[in-house]
Amino acid sequence: MNNIIDKKWAYRELGKTGIGLSPIGLGGWQFSRGKGAAIGVWGMLNQTKVNEIVLNSLGGGINWFDTAEAYGMGQSEEALAEALKQAGIQPGECFIATKWQPTLRFASSIKTLLPMREGFLNPYKVDLYQVHFPGLFASIDAQMDNMAALYKEGRIRAIGVSNFNASQMRIAQKRLNEHGLSLASNQVRYNLLDRQIETNGVFETARELGISLLAYSPLGMGILSGKYQRNPEYLQQVPFIRRKSIRRALEKSMPIIAKLSEIAGRYSADIAQVALAWVIYGQGDTVFAIAGASTPVQARENLKALDIKLTTAEIAELNKVSRF
Repeated sequence: MNNIIDKKWAYRELGKTGIGLSPIGLGGWQFSRGKGAAIGVWGMLNQTKVNEIVLNSLGGGINWFDTAEAYGMGQSEEALAEALKQAGIQPGECFIATKWQPTLRFASSIKTLLPMREGFLNPYKVDLYQVHFPGLFASIDAQMDNMAALYKEGRIRAIGVSNFNASQMRIAQKRLNEHGLSLASNQVRYNLLDRQIETNGVFETARELGISLLAYSPLGMGILSGKYQRNPEYLQQVPFIRRKSIRRALEKSMPIIAKLSEIAGRYSADIAQVALAWVIYGQGDTVFAIAGASTPVQARENLKALDIKLTTAEIAELNKVSRF
């Protein structure tokens, strides 16, 4: 995997796991085949297109993929597995992250439902198993106890959470420490339009505890690509739920887009590539980006961000214009 391209960037460690991942991973929400949490958010992608998106991502140096039970109730996992098989990737040659859905469930289902995730991903295993959000029926301690049991059985390689606040991260880390383990990651929303993790304690806690942050929506659902500002008619092609969110954020994004465009010109890059570079390099090695792609070209173009090493001054410029 590491020899696919002659890359100018380095893999970085996921938490304290010793596992090296590309700073950008491919998100699989859009592979949900229009089902589950994708309804009204993503359109349909046929398997041929999924195969091409995954192949282009691999060719650009990506070595990990993020999906979830909620993404089509297994449809995204199944589509990803098929694409990896078509690309000739053998089990163990890439890193797969998926998530347990806690809605109306007790923590014991983390263990009992793992075979379902493995079934959809067959022949690939779950490397990073994540709690999709804290949930109401399962304490964080119980969640981590079940995750720790799977880790000790050799069923998973790392333990993660998603959408946890700072205090919840500390609870999870403390419980895993009691098992001699550590929390690898917290998957959170982070982009130039949403920097809450810098002020609500999540980023500070992650750095203190050695937990990686996996940034979802790093382009603000496409707003930070500049395409909707350049061509407002594109908005009518977007599924209705995403359309509403995008429309609300467009005005707020204009100064950021202007600055991204200015910096992109210095690198002969696209606006989206600079926005992704800010996510993965603006905070050292703490933040990884989960970049979605609905076309093969987009998948390949996203990865050019890996080679854009923004200067300290450029990062400061973007920080200033995006601080609200």
